[in-house]
Formats: sequence, structure tokens, C-alpha cells
Amino acid sequence: MPLFQNNARYHLLALLATVIWGTTFVSTKILLSHGLTPAEIMFLRFLLAYIAIWSISPARLFAENLRDEAKLIAAGMCGGSLYFFAENSALEITQASNVAIIISITPLLTAILSHLFVRGERFGSRLLAGGLLSLIGIACVVLNGRFVLHISPLGDLLTLFAGFMWACYNIILTKLYARYDTVFITRKVFFYGLVTLLPVFLIQPVEFHFRQLLDPTIALNLLFLGLLASFGCFLIWNIAVRHIGTIRANSYLYLSPLITFTTAAIFLQEEITPVALAGTALILSGVWISEQGLPKPKRHPFHK
Repeated sequence: MPLFQNNARYHLLALLATVIWGTTFVSTKILLSHGLTPAEIMFLRFLLAYIAIWSISPARLFAENLRDEAKLIAAGMCGGSLYFFAENSALEITQASNVAIIISITPLLTAILSHLFVRGERFGSRLLAGGLLSLIGIACVVLNGRFVLHISPLGDLLTLFAGFMWACYNIILTKLYARYDTVFITRKVFFYGLVTLLPVFLIQPVEFHFRQLLDPTIALNLLFLGLLASFGCFLIWNIAVRHIGTIRANSYLYLSPLITFTTAAIFLQEEITPVALAGTALILSGVWISEQGLPKPKRHPFHK
């Protein structure tokens, strides 16, 4: 696959971000068990990421015009506050298995929106077939041989909304790449993600006390989520999307439940069943088929 070889490092960046994001549920569950709320966790991790990115960010504060600044606000909401708040709220309402399966349609949602709104991003039958195959594999991995789902309309709708927000975030990125460098875009995403989350605290007042940061467990997990999973992963993800395209990068998100499942088996001693192993094979096959069905990505004129 010469296309993959020519862009191998950017494929690896997308894969690396997916792997790290697939492990974040462990840290999140630990922080929740220590009394932090979903909104507090997201705020603290984005605050750490925002502070960290200032060390490498360009000095400029605003976009070239109000229209582009509005796009950056929308990116901060879609990829930050709305996405995380909807997903975390869904986890409190419905089963984690429901969330994991429903959120896995995000790559297909991204492909559809890209096909409609992004020039040069098209998909065909192979991408659709690979996506459906991966979704079947994801269901096998998430359910892990226990075929039980409980319908929770509000929780499931919130999960679907979160997936749609992430798809919109990636579409917005492609609209900004021609004019701004990746670090500037990422910094603005963190900033507006923080700002647009603040109204939540009017409804759910902050109960977190900063002396809790002295607890090594809380501190280490927040550092992981803020510096690695947010600062590091958002940056390398945005770089990957810029170079290999929205659809191609998001195809790797099919692997996220597999990473989550593997992490749970290692750290939480969850059982691995033959059904889950079969699902793993289906996911990997689906990602490969999807890769074969994608056109060669076009380079954006502004690369950093």
C-alpha cells in the first residue's frame, strides 16, 4: 500500500491517539470513584492541556476574522464541552456497553458528513462494508459474550449526539487547516472547550477542593488525562487529520473499544471470551477494508 507507506507517520499518530484515548476510561473511573464529577474532570484536564500548549503555541490570540473565530468556537464546543459532557452524562444514565457501541458509529457519521461538506473526501461501498464489519466486531468485543443491552432512550440519544459532535469537530478542522497551523487551532479548541463548559457549573456547582490534588492518585490521573490524553492526543490527532484526511483518520476510532476492552482485561481482570476474540478479528478486518476503499488524500496548502 504505497499510500500508507508515504503517510505512515501520520497513520501512526492517528493510531497512537486512538490507543491512548481507549485507555482513558480507567483514569476517568478512578477519578469518579474519588468524588470528582464528569464536568470537573473535563474542566481540569482541558485546563492542564491549555496551560501546557501555551509553551509551544504561536503568540497570536485571535483568528484573522470573526468568521474563523466563530469556527474555532464551534470546534471547541463540538470537540470539547458538548462532546465530553454528552458522553459522560450518558455513562451516568445508560450502560457503558450501550455507549461504547453507539459511539462507535462516529467514523461512519464522519464519513457521511465529509462526503457532503468536504471537497475531496468521498467514500464508497468498501468503506461502508468495512465500517459495518467493524461495528459488528465492536458489538462482539463490548458485549464480550454477554448479549444483554438495556434501552435507555435519553442516554442512547446523548451518546449519538456525542458521536455527531465529534464528527462535526473533524469537519470544522478541515475548514481551518488552509489558514491556520495545527498548534494554534488546538490551543483555541482547549480554550473554547473550557469557556463553553462553564455554564454547566451554574447547574452543577463545583464540589472539587484543590487540596485533593495532593492525593497522588488524583494528581497522576489528572496529569495523564490533561497532558497526554488531551494536550498530546488532540495535537497529534489534529496533525493526522490534516495530512491523511478526516475519513481515513477517523477509521482508526473503530479500534478504540478494542483498546478499552484490552485495558480492562489487564487492569480490571475482565474475562476475555472467544466471542470477543472473534470481534477483534472483525474490527481489524473492517479497518483494513475501509482503508482500501479510501481515495488518496489531498494535501492542504498550509502544513505545519
